[in-house]
Formats: sequence, C-alpha cells, structure tokens
Amino acid sequence: HSDMVWSQGQNMSTQGPFILLGFPGLKSLRVGLFLLFLVMYLFTVAGNLAIISLVAAHRRLQTPMYFFLCNLSFLEIWFTTACVPKTLDIFASRVGAISLAGCAAQMYFVFSLGCTEYFLLAAMAYERYLAICLPLRYGGIMTPGLAAWLTLGSWVCGFSAIAVPAALIARLSFCGSRVINHFFCDIAPWIVLSCTDTRVVELASFSIAFCVILGPCCVTLVSYVHIIVTIVRIPSTQGRHRAFSTCSSHLSVVLIWYGSTIFLHVRTSVESSLDLTKAVTVLNTIVTPVLNPFIYTLRNRDVKEALHRTMRGK
Repeated sequence: HSDMVWSQGQNMSTQGPFILLGFPGLKSLRVGLFLLFLVMYLFTVAGNLAIISLVAAHRRLQTPMYFFLCNLSFLEIWFTTACVPKTLDIFASRVGAISLAGCAAQMYFVFSLGCTEYFLLAAMAYERYLAICLPLRYGGIMTPGLAAWLTLGSWVCGFSAIAVPAALIARLSFCGSRVINHFFCDIAPWIVLSCTDTRVVELASFSIAFCVILGPCCVTLVSYVHIIVTIVRIPSTQGRHRAFSTCSSHLSVVLIWYGSTIFLHVRTSVESSLDLTKAVTVLNTIVTPVLNPFIYTLRNRDVKEALHRTMRGK
C-alpha cells in the first residue's frame, strides 16, 4: 500500500498524523473483520443498554449488586466505543490516520476505563463476599451510600491512575515513522515509535499497571477465597448451588478480564510481540464487553426473570 510504504520510509514532521496499521491483509479479510467488529460492537451496546434498562425498570433489581452491574455495563459501552469506531474507520478507509491529540485522547480514555474496570470488579467481589459470608450484616454494611462511594472511588481511581503515564507520553518526541502497529493508540506501540529515552515511561507504565492490577486482584482473590470456603461449608447441595449461582456470573467475567489483561500489561518489555498483543487486545476490548451481558443474562436467575417479565409485557 503506497500510503503505508511512504509512512514507514520517510521522516514525518512533528505535526503529521499517526497511522494506525490495524490488521493489514487482503480486501476480503478487511471486509470480514469490519462486519465482525461492527456486529460485536452493536451487540455490546445493545446488550449492556438492555441490562441497564432492566435494572431501572424492575424494583427487585435495584440493589447494590445490580447497581454495580449497571456501572459495569455503562463502562463497557464507553470502553468499546473508545476504540471500535476508529477501528471500523481503519477497515473502511485503509489509511487509519489519527492526529496526535486524537491518539492521546483515545489512549487516555481506553486505559482509564480499563483501570476503572479493575476497581469496579473488586468492589463487586467485596459485595458478593458480604452477601454470602456475612448475610446477617449485609444490609447494615452494604448500604446504598457505601455502594455509591465504592463506585465513585472506582471511577476516580481509574481515571487518576493513567494520568502520570499519559503526561510522560505527551512529552515524548516522534521524529521518524509514525505507523502504530495496532488498531488503536496503545501505550506500547507509542513507546516503540519514540526517538527519545523511554525508560521512565516504561517504568511508570509498568509500575502503575502492576499496582492497578495487583491491588484489585488481591481484594477479588481474598473475597473469593472466603466465598468458596463459606459455600463448601453449606450442608445442602441445593444451598451450595444457590449461593454459587449468585457469584458465578461475576467470577466468569473476572476470569476472562484478568486472563487477557495480565498478559497485556504486566511485562517489562514492549519491544516485541506487538502482533500477539493486538490479538489478545481484541479479546479484552471487543469480545469481553459483548460477552458480559450474555453471561449475566444466562447465569443470573433474577435477570432472566426480569427479562421474561419484560418480554411478556408485565
């Protein structure tokens, strides 16, 4: 492709755009990926909006557990919106040009929303711990006020965590090729393209990613250790199944999310495996958001009952 060759072989001015490489290949491959990404994006938005609408319409679902779920659904809509529309534009236009400001903004929102999801999943794990392990004290501890503060804290921490790496990356110089080997403005390809010393940026990005992942992961892990111990001690099989069913949806989402993002962000080198990183990022930015509504709908009895009542017009 002439534009791509020109971008890779020539020095560009500091005011020139970046070029998102996306998934280079045959035209038939681009068309197939465009349709796949578009369908999954529409399902993500529709599915998560359906979850929010169900909770708003049914008083029985207006509890702290579903308040957290609504926030997760709202987050997933914006998380996938931050990168998928631009990816669709790459497939359609074949150029993928994006300004420095646009690239920086996309990077900031994608990673801020991703960080927020870690904290929000940890808050949801803590809520399940209280519900299953301390049911008699649940109402007194997990009040609507605490749920609101935990949610607000998740959003504030998520958007604050990425501020330092974003500020450091904004100071980098890009004096050579501006082709980003990704379908959105990820941190790692930006570091690879910079012609200045990036050790501070790499260290800051790694440290913050490590803390953001490790902290919520510890809360989630400890919560589920207590939950599993409590469920095992329940004498009846029906009781164990009922208790596990209340947290199985959240546990499924946690496993999918952590399985992909730990690979993406907890590593010391960004110079290699960018193609593999793109493949795993698809799971974390596109597949996971579209799966969440189905996981919570198919594995949650209350949501299924609310959905059935809505479909029957009751």
